[in-house]
Amino acid sequence: MISTRVGCWWLATILLALLVSGCGPCCWMQKCGTEGCRTHMSQQGAAPAAAADVRTDVLYSCNCGPDCHCNSVSTTPGNCACGKPLAWGHLVRVEGDEALLCTCKEGCKCQIDPQDKTRCGCGNPIKRVSLKDSGLYFCNCKGACGCNTVSAQPGTCRCGMPLKTAP
Repeated sequence: MISTRVGCWWLATILLALLVSGCGPCCWMQKCGTEGCRTHMSQQGAAPAAAADVRTDVLYSCNCGPDCHCNSVSTTPGNCACGKPLAWGHLVRVEGDEALLCTCKEGCKCQIDPQDKTRCGCGNPIKRVSLKDSGLYFCNCKGACGCNTVSAQPGTCRCGMPLKTAP
């Protein structure tokens, strides 16, 4: 009797671990592995797992200096209107139709320095870029937003509001 209880407890623990890991019993029986489970579950109509490395706060902008006024911005790498490569940056805030960017090393996730609002946490100065006439969609929670979401396509912000464009 005791061994049956232990066996049931053990089986319940294994099934719970599989469900928490995103692998259902059907995948466990097919031994398809975690990625195979995600593929199998998405084919069955379940939502696929979110990609952890997809960022919605990256914005490439012209970095030609104060004399350049091409104001090129994009969610993908490329060249600005004046022909120079766009520089990587990430949104730290949106104010109206202006993006505040940190232009530190690619991949950084720092925020505005609480001691100096003109600098990122990494020490770089905050770069202000106009999103007006850019064709990009961005989150702007009632005038100022820290959701830091920008997209080339319409959609919904992390806070649930629809992304907007600047006229």
